[in-house]
Amino acid sequence: MSEPSVIARKQVRAGRLTLNRPKALHALNSDMVSQLMDALLAWRDDPEVELVVLDHAEGTRGFCAGGDVRMLATSGAGDGREARAFFAAEYRLNVLIKEYPKPYVTIMDGMTMGGGVGISVHGTHRVATPNTVFAMPESGIGLFPDVGGGWFLPRLEGATGMWLALTGARLKAEDVLAVGVATHFTEDASGLADTLCIEGTAGLTGLKTDAAASFSTHQGEIDTCFGKASVEEIVSCLDAGSEWAQKQAQALATKSPLTMKVAHRQLREGGAMENFRDNMRMEYRIGARIVRTENFLEGVRAVLIDRDNQPIWKPENLAAVTPSLVDTFFAPLGAEELEFIGDVT
Repeated sequence: MSEPSVIARKQVRAGRLTLNRPKALHALNSDMVSQLMDALLAWRDDPEVELVVLDHAEGTRGFCAGGDVRMLATSGAGDGREARAFFAAEYRLNVLIKEYPKPYVTIMDGMTMGGGVGISVHGTHRVATPNTVFAMPESGIGLFPDVGGGWFLPRLEGATGMWLALTGARLKAEDVLAVGVATHFTEDASGLADTLCIEGTAGLTGLKTDAAASFSTHQGEIDTCFGKASVEEIVSCLDAGSEWAQKQAQALATKSPLTMKVAHRQLREGGAMENFRDNMRMEYRIGARIVRTENFLEGVRAVLIDRDNQPIWKPENLAAVTPSLVDTFFAPLGAEELEFIGDVT
């Protein structure tokens, strides 16, 4: 029999979850979401479980490299039903983690992107390592920075979150701690999960909790440019800036114009919200619709299927992404879209 994609067990004083889909860099699929949800619900009121520890099987460079994007594209090319079911389940999991009544410790020892961010960043303790690579790369495939991106990204320092959302920039190692995505940093994660299961969160004592970002000299330009009221203004500001800023503008020129405008509004609205669940309801509305666009299907084709990395975006430029088009992704849900949302999304 094949091994489970999530290994869930009680270990000393903890409930330990180990992602175990190494060939896919532990990318989340529906089965994994279900297993994580079941374990967390079972342990929520279990007096034998004092904390949850989440790690990944050894021997791979990914903690969790994202979600099942191919499935989303296949579903989006049809009726979108499977994609909507996945978003609803994944977002319920994000809410459960955010509201979990016990310490939730993630060891992000590897690639932490997309869906992997959603199962880590909303927990109480997040440990980065020299192997950690954090990113929200959705603008490169025509998706959007979901799994709570509308909530946590605008709450990072200045306009750092908008920079990460629009460019898909990767943060590595101590930079993940410096921006607040991680709460701790360790040079060596070997044995840490076992220690946490024995000692609880006291096992984090002595780990680094503060760092300076390697890009700190650019923070002023990030805040000035990525804090603008529109994506067009962001690009203009970057074009007029330093060599580093101009490189950011060049990166934006390769991204999905639709995603950038949707993400810009998503982060601005999410940053003003007072309730995490409201943000996830907003993201469900976006997700249910964006996977059915030609734009997303083209992004997946170019990056994951043909791998020519030459997407022909639809609409093709920022000017063609009208306010009324962006509005459609934030509009109230229709009857078909409401099928899976339940009491959370």
